[in-house]
Amino acid sequence: MTLGYASASILSGEKRQGGTLNAVPLLRGIAIGFSIAAPVGPIGVLCIQRTLAHGRAAGLATGLGAATADAVYGAIAALGLTALTGALVGTELWIRLLGGAFLLYLGLRTFFARPADRPASTSAAGLAAAYASTFFLTLTNPMTILSFLAVFAALGVGSSSADTLARVSLILGVLLGSALWWLTLSFGVGLFRSRLGSGTMRWINRISGGVIAVFGLFAIGSAH
Repeated sequence: MTLGYASASILSGEKRQGGTLNAVPLLRGIAIGFSIAAPVGPIGVLCIQRTLAHGRAAGLATGLGAATADAVYGAIAALGLTALTGALVGTELWIRLLGGAFLLYLGLRTFFARPADRPASTSAAGLAAAYASTFFLTLTNPMTILSFLAVFAALGVGSSSADTLARVSLILGVLLGSALWWLTLSFGVGLFRSRLGSGTMRWINRISGGVIAVFGLFAIGSAH
C-alpha cells in the first residue's frame, strides 16, 4: 500500500469549520480499513464458509468481529499507545500459539461439519459466537498493529501535532472500511448459496476447513 506523504499535512493541518471536522481523515480511514481487511486469510475463508453454511447474517457477524479488532488495533496505533504496542509485540509468541491452536480447532471442526440442505436459522447466541470468535482470532495477530503503525506513520497520525478528533475520525473510518469489506463479501457469497447442493457444500467445508487448519499450523510453526 503506497500512501503519499502529502496526506500527513492534510491530516495534521486539519481545519474545522463551524465546529465540524473535515471528512478527509474519515475517508482515509475507510480506505485503510477496507484495504487491510480485503486480503484473503483465515478470517476471509471462515466468513465465506459461514455465509454458505448459515447465511449472510452469520458471515457478516464473522466479519464484524474482525472489523472491531481492526479498529482496536487501529486505535492503539493512532493514539500512540507505544507501551501497549510493545507489550503486544513482546508476547507475540504466546499469542501466535494460542491463535494458531484456535484456528486449528476451527479448521478441523469445519472440515468434519455436516452440511445442511439449506442455511440454518442462526440465533442471537450463534451470531454472538461468530462475532466473538473472529474478534479473538484477529486480536491474536499482533502483526496487524504493525501494519497500522506503518500506515499511520506515513500519515503523520502518531505525531504530537495530529489533531485528536482527526485520530478519532480515522479510527472510526477504519472500523467502517473493514465492515464495508465484510458486508460486501458476505452479501456477494450469499448470492451463490441457493445454487449449491449438499455435496458441493461438503467439499467446501473440507477445503475451507483444511485451509483454516493450515493457517493454524503455520501460525504455530512460525511462533518463535
